[in-house]
Amino acid sequence: MIKLDRVTKYFRTKTGKKYILKDVSMVIPSDKNIGILGRNGTGKSTIMRMLGQIEFPNRGKITSDKSFSWPLGLSGGFVGNMTGRANVKFVCRLYGKSKKEIDEIINYVKDFSELNDYFDMPIKTYSSGMKSRLSFGLSLSFDFDYLLIDETLSVGDANFRKKSKMALMKKIENCHVLLVSHDMGTLRDICDVGIVVNNGKIHYFDDINRAIDEYASINK
Repeated sequence: MIKLDRVTKYFRTKTGKKYILKDVSMVIPSDKNIGILGRNGTGKSTIMRMLGQIEFPNRGKITSDKSFSWPLGLSGGFVGNMTGRANVKFVCRLYGKSKKEIDEIINYVKDFSELNDYFDMPIKTYSSGMKSRLSFGLSLSFDFDYLLIDETLSVGDANFRKKSKMALMKKIENCHVLLVSHDMGTLRDICDVGIVVNNGKIHYFDDINRAIDEYASINK
């Protein structure tokens, strides 16, 4: 489960505090694919990162007995002067992988990302799409209880997007997702339950269709 205990999250602005959540308590059941819906600027991505315990509230606490990935496609953590291969190896070592596991992950990520010779070139030479493909492949090569997915399910041309979607659907046969998206079709295809973010509060729905209906009602 994911438990929120009197959670408050805000950012300071020139006009005062902008609240994302304000004194929210909630228990989200385990083993569900969770969609997160809300208008632009409501803090959906921030909430996803907090639920995944890679960002933290100003007050209160969020606890879970589950493991979470970094957001799929996030490339900000790569070291620009290191090659794609070296970055993958570095992340593997952080997670305590054995040499055999590291070799297997490197081979998988190189093949999946389709970077070819760029895999052994510094990350600073990559386009944003190339970095996202590397990150996407790296995320899929690890086993987590939950994958964090913020808007983008895949990158690249049509063939790569199709391959990525198939790989992701295969992956979530054995794990679950926290998905931020404005694509209602994708939310219905992937998610079981939903969270709607609105005015500093989040509302949990045990059916993704009910969450989508609520989201539609506040956007009329």
